Amino acid sequence: MNPNIEMNHPQQPIWTRSFISIFMASLLVFTAFYLLLPTLPLYLAKMLKAGPGQIGIILAIYTFAALIIRPATGYLIDIHGRKWIYLAGLFFFALVFAGYMVAITLAGLLMLRFLHGLLWGITTTTGSTIAVDLVPANRRGEGLGYFGLASTIPMAIGPFLGLQLMSDGNYDRMFLASVILGLVGFLFALSIRHPEIPKHTSGFALKNLMEKSALPVAIILFINMITYGGVVTFISIYVKETGVGDAGYFFLVYAVGIAVTRLTSGKIFDRKGPVQITIIAFILIIAGFIILALNHHTPGFYGAAFAMGIGGGVLFPTFQAMINNMVTPNRRGAANSTLFTVLDLGIGAGMMITGYLAGKTGLGIAFLICSGLNILALALFIGFTIRHYSKYRIT
Repeated sequence: MNPNIEMNHPQQPIWTRSFISIFMASLLVFTAFYLLLPTLPLYLAKMLKAGPGQIGIILAIYTFAALIIRPATGYLIDIHGRKWIYLAGLFFFALVFAGYMVAITLAGLLMLRFLHGLLWGITTTTGSTIAVDLVPANRRGEGLGYFGLASTIPMAIGPFLGLQLMSDGNYDRMFLASVILGLVGFLFALSIRHPEIPKHTSGFALKNLMEKSALPVAIILFINMITYGGVVTFISIYVKETGVGDAGYFFLVYAVGIAVTRLTSGKIFDRKGPVQITIIAFILIIAGFIILALNHHTPGFYGAAFAMGIGGGVLFPTFQAMINNMVTPNRRGAANSTLFTVLDLGIGAGMMITGYLAGKTGLGIAFLICSGLNILALALFIGFTIRHYSKYRIT
């Protein structure tokens, strides 16, 4: 084991004051983000008279901006430290929500969304890395599982709150609520006491923007995220085509599945490693897509959501723990930015690939192909990624 890696006493707690602070800051920021997820398209269509194509571009530019800033963010927080970059990103991320109230043109809103996406990429990459720094190394799987709830809980409550806040057509109330949530999250972040992490001292090079050792794990996540991007984008259309279930309840059941597994899977990772829980997670996701594609009955529809939620709830914190177990502390920023970058790429690719497949074969067949992609990811994980992790693990 690398002697420069911090050692942790088995009884070292996870829920320290600083971990609670980063958890609450992330919880509030993600809630603010999810307030706009179902409501911004309605706002664009009603208030700015945007067409479907324009709405798609405005929504996509946010993800594109986050994608391009993540590698640079990972590099910067490794050489300059985390906390102040996180605080600056979080503060301005919260303030930009106020801009939605005054952006009265589509061009203005497009630029605002690009700026907001940059700040989102900075905030989420840095916040996740801080969480890794704060969790004891020998409880990393458990701690990151808990931290994952900070993005899972908002997935369930954020869209509901957003729709309630603008139910009478008052969109400014929704935007103001997002500002307040973000600023309260900033106040929580101020109290974080971040441990001293040795800074990365290598000069700038493109290779330093990504973490090479994380790629075998990241590729598996990329394939899985292609299928996730497909289902979250097209499940509403699928519901209309089949007449089965409700898309809103699908996401709610999916979020419950994620929440349930993140309370337990991390402990299993810390005790037994990533192999068993990852294989089980992929089996559930594969089965979920098959059921979704072939069983057009309400119990099967929601059963598929729950199975896919459980599987998805295992994979990301497990993969995040794996990549952070393979790098020194001064490369965690690059490692986490690598993982988040492929996550964004996978979701974006999934939207396009599933849309293309749906046009050629129908969504049912497209979801079966998604199942096949997860089989491929599982095969690669068993055949290559496990050996790579065992070889390069240092904590």
